[in-house]
Amino acid sequence: MWTTTEHETAEELPPLSVVIGAGGTGGHIYPGLALAEALRRADPRAVISFVGTERGLETTLIPQAGHRLHTVDMIPFDASLGPRRYLLPAALLRSGRRCREILREQGAQVAVGMGGYPSAPVIVGARMAGLPSVVHESNAVPGRANRFAARLTPHVALAFDRTREHLPAGREVQTVGMPLVGAVARLERAALRAEARRHFGVPEGAGLLVLNGGSLGAARLTAAAVELAGRWRHRTDRRLLVKTGPAALPEVRAALAGNPVAHAVAYLDRMDLAYAAADLMVCRAGAATVAELSSVRMPAVLVPYPHAPHDHQTHNARVLSDAGAGLLLADGECTGERLAELVDPLLADPRRLAAMAAAADPGDHAVAADLLAAKVLRVIGRAPAPASAPAPAPAPAPYGL
Repeated sequence: MWTTTEHETAEELPPLSVVIGAGGTGGHIYPGLALAEALRRADPRAVISFVGTERGLETTLIPQAGHRLHTVDMIPFDASLGPRRYLLPAALLRSGRRCREILREQGAQVAVGMGGYPSAPVIVGARMAGLPSVVHESNAVPGRANRFAARLTPHVALAFDRTREHLPAGREVQTVGMPLVGAVARLERAALRAEARRHFGVPEGAGLLVLNGGSLGAARLTAAAVELAGRWRHRTDRRLLVKTGPAALPEVRAALAGNPVAHAVAYLDRMDLAYAAADLMVCRAGAATVAELSSVRMPAVLVPYPHAPHDHQTHNARVLSDAGAGLLLADGECTGERLAELVDPLLADPRRLAAMAAAADPGDHAVAADLLAAKVLRVIGRAPAPASAPAPAPAPAPYGL
């Protein structure tokens, strides 16, 4: 570890070396990638690598972003494993030792756990190696892996301030927001709206509903969207864009064949365009999704995944619903009929949509990657240059339908 003095410059210090634990779903991986970008901005020579498993989206997303991925064999922190859960301590010890080796191989000065079960071994490995570490908790209620990891380091960062009450005492806790990828972090919906509507082929005067099932898709939401598309089939004032995930795409496209109102895609590579084009979204309530909705002031109907540990998606969703920026819909009630009852009045009322958008609190999500990077740098004694956060994005004006 080193500390920058007044006689030292960034060039005189060794390049920054950080290992980030992130895996499983995009909700953990994309914030980790956003942090990596921010660390590179702080030190262009920085060497950033990741730890994950061979089962999650990290096997494609992290190499595609140009980072090295180390894999460890780790089982989830999940009570539903049954008797296999008794193997967790041994698995964590084994994977922690492997992470200690990775940290030493990389010459790491610090480890960062972004949540999800692949990140816990990184924090264990840092403890074994005598290195400092930082945990970032993305959900309103911490997951099992981060509840454990937060006991191994005093340095904890949060996406939502309400998470503090669920953490052990004695932590150095800072609410930094959820690190967002660049295009979404910089998005101003009104400025991009015309281009985005052209991109998705939304006709003048039509209200666009975007249904986002998350990085892997959501069967319940997708089925409801297909039913809703059938109800809207002959309408000229509605359009529906459905993100299914790759597994369900062929079946959904077959079900929507010949329906001029709806279009299905496996992924939304340009989420900034989707947010700018949409009048309303229906989505799960993963932490990254809720942070993005808040940051870009996107009105939404939130359908929390009912089997999330500690029901954390419902707690995430309440960040928006408590503020009046979103509506909460139980998974068991998510049908095409119920969606129509909720979204049709909203799409017909631009002023209400604008009020929901204005009620969202953008927080620090747009600059969270830099705030988290600054915390990581402080932990290793390399104080970042002070930077002022940009002003929150203005609330959008009502959009005519």
